[in-house]
Amino acid sequence: MIARPEAAALEPLLEQLGLRQAAAVLPDWLDRAASQEFSYADFLHGLLEEESVARANAATQKRLRQAGFPYPATIEQFDFRFRPELKRQVVLRYLDPTFVEQARTLALIGPPGLGKTMLAICIATKHIQLGATTRFITAQHLANQLGRALTSAGRQRVLRPLLACDVLVLDELGYLPTLAGFGPALYELIAGRYEKRPTLLTSNKSLTEWAAIVQDASLAAALVDRILHHGEVFYLKGPSFRLKGRSLESEVVAAAAAFTNGTDGGLEAEHRTGGPEDAVR
Repeated sequence: MIARPEAAALEPLLEQLGLRQAAAVLPDWLDRAASQEFSYADFLHGLLEEESVARANAATQKRLRQAGFPYPATIEQFDFRFRPELKRQVVLRYLDPTFVEQARTLALIGPPGLGKTMLAICIATKHIQLGATTRFITAQHLANQLGRALTSAGRQRVLRPLLACDVLVLDELGYLPTLAGFGPALYELIAGRYEKRPTLLTSNKSLTEWAAIVQDASLAAALVDRILHHGEVFYLKGPSFRLKGRSLESEVVAAAAAFTNGTDGGLEAEHRTGGPEDAVR
């Protein structure tokens, strides 16, 4: 049996080796080993397993922070009952490691409020949990970054992390007008990831309208061709998540009344941020 006084000598050594979690749980494992008469191999395996789990969790949290999601969301939070056109078993295929291995593409298309962004974050989060790196960016933010990049080198600095990440989420494509240079950059991004790394896109525009987004019909056709070759398109429909249990007409009337009265009362709920219910797109 390893005596408790020896823990004081072992903890600094474990810390020095970078085994911080092992150092933290060492006293508990010494007690457990003594009371349950663990073998040396079982004791060491249990101690190092805790270190391994802690490192994996820390790495996952780091990848989640690096992803830049606007809010956290997991597939367990997604209400498939509210989106019956999305078959759960079909969506679950995109949570499988083969989505990354096969460099597939998924485009979620429909009006605002249907959960496109939340679903994309749910899928990307699952792959982060499986060990993948992810980046989230809105089309407008990408366009703004490219607009500030005055040189070819600057443009590559913007695109490089988006090309290199395991899973890319490109959100809100087509919501706002972009400059003429956005189309070629978008094509470079999609073509660069094509058959190499998977991409999730959300848009309020159908594929037939993408020519207006990139301001070039041929470019739009090339984009769509690459997206569809190893991917699928889900068209979402139905009522907005934000208006569950409420009618759009009543919300418009309430907002108009609040505006007339000089207050923002009717709009307050729609401007909260921080969670999936507040930011469903």
